[in-house]
Amino acid sequence: MPEENGVADSAHRGIHSINPFSSRDEYSRQSIITYKICTAVSWLLLVVTSIFYTFERPHEGKYQRRTIWEQNGNHRTPFTMNSIITSIYWIILYIMQIGYCWHLYASNATYVAAAANVGSHFIASNLLLFGFIHLWVRSYFWLAELLLIINFFNLSSAYFRHSTTPRFIHIPVVSGPLAWNFVALYWCGAVMVHAHTLPARIVANIFIWGILAYGVFFLVAFKDYTMGFELSILAAAIGVSQFVNHIVAFQWIFAFIIMAILFILSLAVGVPGLLGKDPFARGEIVSEDRERAPLLADE
Repeated sequence: MPEENGVADSAHRGIHSINPFSSRDEYSRQSIITYKICTAVSWLLLVVTSIFYTFERPHEGKYQRRTIWEQNGNHRTPFTMNSIITSIYWIILYIMQIGYCWHLYASNATYVAAAANVGSHFIASNLLLFGFIHLWVRSYFWLAELLLIINFFNLSSAYFRHSTTPRFIHIPVVSGPLAWNFVALYWCGAVMVHAHTLPARIVANIFIWGILAYGVFFLVAFKDYTMGFELSILAAAIGVSQFVNHIVAFQWIFAFIIMAILFILSLAVGVPGLLGKDPFARGEIVSEDRERAPLLADE
């Protein structure tokens, strides 16, 4: 019996050692070098692709071929987003992701391990978004939505499995991309089902409140004001676009209400902690029926 347990433990350790998504306290030099190369290459691949297709249409494809924002403008739905706000959002994320990649070169072993633990999720997200952009600009919306769904599970796994990462890693790698991916499910999904009719807009008036519910969940369960702020920005992107194109409609009103609520709640959660006056340690679950446990580490 002890021998069988030993074999099982050995097999478990073997699987753990080759699982790129497993969490470890330390990594070999070779593993860190691999992460350095793969994170940089996947990041550059995504950035170059997103910049290229922001200004250029694809030259091949079976269906309508447009730039990223031409698709957004030509398929106006209740979840069409403002290109300027969304672009600024991603530019800031890309810049912050440079800082994340730099942590793989840090002398502090804790930071290196924290960066490496989410490295596989970061690489997978970059590759999935790279594929999404190629499908989106070529009007393969069903396949594009499928990649967003896969990436949603990838980033959600990163959030729940590595929730103690420092903020300067958590924001650019986990919460920022996850918040956008969640809203993008609505964005691409609405185009996918041709949500241009009045009944579709009525359904969208209900579904948009999912953004608020999603943000409140992270604010209450994780005290993660970063998700609240990020979702409020993306709600603003929807609100501005809907106001410009559909003044007589409820969607832009709901979007701005959601933006305001998330922004105010995020301030209420984040400011006391930043000022050191929060009665609960930042990142703890505030619940009467479960033990509080630290989830997001301070910088």
